[in-house]
Amino acid sequence: MDHYKVLGLEKTATKEEIKAAFKKLALQCHPDKHSQSLKYVQHNAKLRFKQVSEAYEVLMDDRKRAKYNYQSHAGGGGLCRYQCTEYYSKYGYGKSGSGYGDKTRSSGLNGGGGGGGGGFGDKFGTAIWNLTTRSSLLNLGYAA
Repeated sequence: MDHYKVLGLEKTATKEEIKAAFKKLALQCHPDKHSQSLKYVQHNAKLRFKQVSEAYEVLMDDRKRAKYNYQSHAGGGGLCRYQCTEYYSKYGYGKSGSGYGDKTRSSGLNGGGGGGGGGFGDKFGTAIWNLTTRSSLLNLGYAA
């Protein structure tokens, strides 16, 4: 599912545009608005509302949006290092070596400035990033 298509936006959309598109679509497909409709119309409205809500949640959070754009770009026909780097830098994430990470960690965990790719620094930085995300911490808390 392409979150931009769900909201009818371009990838360069601003937060204000995302918010406006969400409000418009949420009013159109809110399940309460279709409570008197046929079952399949209710079901479709509920699914559409969930898609719109998920797209809004991802695109309004800078970290989630950067991760989504990186993953969708990398999975959609090859990784273009320049564009991904440019996008990550735009949303406040540094790139050093060949790993993406937070600016405060870019020199130590991700391999230092300007080197090759796919090394230990990449894997270690990715593992640390995954472990420090909110969902991972919550899952670890619940597991304990």
